[in-house]
Amino acid sequence: MIRNLAKENLIALVFVAPFVALFGLLFIYPTIAMFITSFTDAPLIGAGKWVGIANYVRLASDAKFGLALWNTGYFVLLSVIPGTFVALLVAVGVSRLSGWTQAIVLALFFLPYILPVSVVYRLWDWVLNFQFGLAMHVLDALWIPRVPVFKTITWFMPAVAVVTIWWTAGFSFLLFLAGLRAIPPEIYEAAALDNSNGWTTFRKITWPLLWPVTALVLTIQLILQLKIFDQVYLFSVGGRPNDTMVMVQYIYVKALVNNQGGQAAAIAVSLFVIVIAISVFQFLLLRLAGGDDSK
Repeated sequence: MIRNLAKENLIALVFVAPFVALFGLLFIYPTIAMFITSFTDAPLIGAGKWVGIANYVRLASDAKFGLALWNTGYFVLLSVIPGTFVALLVAVGVSRLSGWTQAIVLALFFLPYILPVSVVYRLWDWVLNFQFGLAMHVLDALWIPRVPVFKTITWFMPAVAVVTIWWTAGFSFLLFLAGLRAIPPEIYEAAALDNSNGWTTFRKITWPLLWPVTALVLTIQLILQLKIFDQVYLFSVGGRPNDTMVMVQYIYVKALVNNQGGQAAAIAVSLFVIVIAISVFQFLLLRLAGGDDSK
């Protein structure tokens, strides 16, 4: 028995070792290196002098860092909860369909999620571009002045949030749809026998049973949107990139444009801590709320 246990442990180690090695090489080591670099004045490539917490102290008085933090938080508010609500609404609607109709509608709603960000940018630029966008021609037909959506601070973040929800809601939609299919139909049959209407059934049955999935979707979306970069960077070309800058974009500017690897690492560490702290707080809050609903 001892020999078999040792053999099993050895086999398990052989199978786990490649993953552990890759995880350590691609995540653990870069993370530790990033933390160390954040305490130096190193350039993007190469070593630097140890400066302690000087990079973090500098962030406290850095106006661009504060602006990037604010823009990131504003974008999260515009995209996470609305995106989750849209995905839930679509999932509930699609779950009422069946056969080929459901398959076609499901594919149409999931299709944007598989598109690369460059394609998403080009599609929405054709729609909202101030000079030749389709939406601008509609405004002309309605005698409404054109709006430079991606050139103004007021409309930039809401527009990017709408694009992001359209682009990423497909994944959340599939999670909600899987959660809806996991609910036993007998529960709805019992509710129908009690003459429960649609809203009451959703509020008393569907929503509480979907709460774990909702908490998962909110957590995933929160982490993803806190790391927003691609859409903001592309849509800000030709606009006001310094005023619409987000955290990851500021890291990009510090590291690749200004060659300030130490300061970029300090911003990255700050974002890492913010993501972990907010994610844990949200998870605990949603778990408590789910526990209250289940009582």
